[in-house]
Order: sequence, then C-alpha cells, then structure tokens
Amino acid sequence: MSTLHKSGFVSIIGKPNTGKSTLLNTLLGQKLSIITPKASTTRHRILGIDNGEDYQIVYSDTPGVIKPKYALHDKMMESVSHSLEDADVLVLVIAMDERFPEEEVLKIADKAHIPTLLVINKVDLATPESIGTRIQELSTKGNFAEIIAISALEKFNVDGLQQLILKHLPEDPPYFDKDQLSDRPERFFIAEIIREKIFTLLQQEIPYGTEVQVLEFKEEGGLIRITADIHVERKSQKGMLIGKQGSMIRKIGTLARKDIETFLENKVHLELHVRVSENWKDSDKHLRGFGY
Repeated sequence: MSTLHKSGFVSIIGKPNTGKSTLLNTLLGQKLSIITPKASTTRHRILGIDNGEDYQIVYSDTPGVIKPKYALHDKMMESVSHSLEDADVLVLVIAMDERFPEEEVLKIADKAHIPTLLVINKVDLATPESIGTRIQELSTKGNFAEIIAISALEKFNVDGLQQLILKHLPEDPPYFDKDQLSDRPERFFIAEIIREKIFTLLQQEIPYGTEVQVLEFKEEGGLIRITADIHVERKSQKGMLIGKQGSMIRKIGTLARKDIETFLENKVHLELHVRVSENWKDSDKHLRGFGY
C-alpha cells in the first residue's frame, strides 16, 4: 500500500436542476442527497465522505445558486459561501442544455482562489459534436483547471471526474474516520427523506412552504419509532398536505417509511403531524430551530 494519501474538501456548486445531488450520490455510490424533479430541493450543505485506500474526498453538496427572496434563501446562499472556506477544489456543475451560469455563479468561482473543475452534466442525450462545441464555448468563460463532460445519472465519465479531483487534492491525512459517510446525524437524513416525498407527491408551491423536524427517534424491541412534524406556512397548505380523510399524509408516510427502513436497515414505525408555522421562511427563530 502506498504511503501517499490524498485528502481534502471538494465543494460542488451550480444552479438548481443541474444534477448536483445526483452527482454526489453517484460519486459516493449510494443515495445521500434527496432528488426531486423540482428546482431548489437542496436546502442544507451536506458533506459526503468518499474513502479509498489512499484517499479521502469530502464532498460538499450545496443548495443551488439563486437570488434570495426569503431569509431561508439567504441562509441557503450563506451555506454555499461557507462551503468554499475550507474547500481545496471547486466543482462547478452546469447542465448540457442550459446557458452558462449567471454572474452570481461566476463570482463565486472567481472568489474561490482554488482549482475549479467545470463539469458539463447531462450529456447522455447529446452528440459528441455538440459536446465538443459546448466545451470549446465554455472554455473562454472562466479560468478553469479542467473541463469534463459527464452524465451523473448514467454514470458516464464520473470515474474520470474523480481522478481529476484527486489530481488537485493535497497530500494530507484523513479528516474523518474511514467508516464515516457524512457529518450529518440520522435524524437529518430521515427529515430529508420525508421532505423528498412531499416534493414528489405535491404540486406547485406547497413543497417549498414545508419543513420537516424529527422530534422522536427511539429504538424499542427491534423497531425504531420516529415522530416528525411537517411545518407549513398556511392553514390551506395544511389541508392539502393532510388530504381528503388523511389520504395524502398516509401516502407520504408510507413512501417515506419504506425509504427510511432501507436507509436504517431496520423496521420503522413513522408518525407524522402537520403544524402551521406562519411565515417560517422569513423567521429567524424558526430557521434556527430547523437547523439553518
């Protein structure tokens, strides 16, 4: 075994719907970040730790870069900036079919002063000619250490991206235990799984007005009992979330329980309650309580 050990932090940044979270999950080889068809699903910075014999890559999946409208958005963008404070490499993700990121994204990359890898994602449906044209076009838009085309969903060239990341990481001892996958506790991922089902099942703006808080996590005789509150902004949202005769909340609970059992590798009893917390997205008190 080589004595050389690569170790460092990699910040993954991009606009919503660029496939950042799918990329993190593919790099790690398991699902850590929730994924939905809706933009701006990711709200927290999530560390995912990839351990090899001679390396440890600590990935930061961050919220998509947006122009803030609420205090919640401000907190989300703060987490993007904070992810660069300890980063050794920046991975800037764009989708093949989108225009180059807005100035806000470029400014983040310019301020980083670390090697920036431009990753063109979602190339599985593109032709080699169009990919080549895109790479040539984007190469003039910034000072990138590397440019690579991938498909996180189809796992195309993701190994190549990992090798580029390792190329630019320093030689350091591991920052975390080798068996650790993330810095987040189990309760965090349980809340994220529940929120993912809300985003998947409910339409329009309702999912963006919800937040999930796990109140109880207790093991009893081979069964894990979990109680969680789903917070909404308005009474009308509460009614839609519960559904006719409780049909929607039961559906959310059933789908979430199955994924939580897979995640915990244990039988789970899940109890969900819906609470109205008016204007929580603009309330510092609520945001602190929700971990922002």
